Amino acid sequence: MSVAFRVHFYFFLICLSALRGESRYLEDNEISQDGIFSLLNSEIKRELSEDFIYRRPLRCIDMLTMEGQFTFTADHPQLHCAAFFIGEAQENIGIEYNSVNIDCSGGDFIKVFDGWILKGEKFPSSQDHPLPTYERYIDYCETGSIRRVIRSSQNVAMLFFRIHTPGNGFTITIKKIINPFPCNVISQTPEGSFTMVIPHQHRNCSFSIIYPVQIKIAELTLGHFNDLQVKKPRCGGAGDFVELLGGNGVDPSKMFPVADLCYSFSGPAEVKIGCDNTVVRMVSSGKFVNRVSFEYRLLDRRDLEKQKGNSVEDFCYSAE
Repeated sequence: MSVAFRVHFYFFLICLSALRGESRYLEDNEISQDGIFSLLNSEIKRELSEDFIYRRPLRCIDMLTMEGQFTFTADHPQLHCAAFFIGEAQENIGIEYNSVNIDCSGGDFIKVFDGWILKGEKFPSSQDHPLPTYERYIDYCETGSIRRVIRSSQNVAMLFFRIHTPGNGFTITIKKIINPFPCNVISQTPEGSFTMVIPHQHRNCSFSIIYPVQIKIAELTLGHFNDLQVKKPRCGGAGDFVELLGGNGVDPSKMFPVADLCYSFSGPAEVKIGCDNTVVRMVSSGKFVNRVSFEYRLLDRRDLEKQKGNSVEDFCYSAE
């Protein structure tokens, strides 16, 4: 099954499931990575003047890559809906409630989640996010107008909502906020380059590419070592290191470690990872300014066949 066909097929199944009312809670199981990125690819992108506000209706299952104002109005009970927001790597997401007409006492809700949840897995993982999981949910029915504007911690966020009464709904405005030191990122594309910098901060940062790719690391600066180690031995107790991960979910903590890099070097160093998701993850003790620069590109069919011949798919699925 080709990638393009598989993308559209999964998206069709998601929409069909939602329309028939047979989907379970989206947080648990119902949205695939392919389905989400088919929505991303279908998003209309165009140049807009600064004073023009892009407006369109919000769908029950939706992906938003643009700033603008979006309105959802239920034409029948909509019980399992989710909107996914994604910006560029250096952008955080701002969500503002303009108007809300829902029945909280009747079981309606609108919840913002700081990150993404796909098939029960979170990005960023609990190990990489500064807040505990329960604080990453912001429920409109609990906070009301106190939290009219919500800002994400990274370039992705999402909205869960349930509305029982036809005619009820809400309007939100999405804005992009520049983040000078982006930490956790989901890439919008299977090809690109990125430099991750953690300036004297004790934190973990993951750059996620939801495609099988080749990673080419051009430079790694950890501030205290000057050599390279790959795969074995593991970095052990090193407080500052980079790891390359592969898996078929979105939670880096559940993925397979392909390579550990705990010594500074000037590359290039290349690794091919044939899983559905590839992650470059930096762990920082806060004692140094740590930096890693890398490029990534989508593996072609020949590369993927070689990866399958080396039983790479086995560890991709064993990481789940």
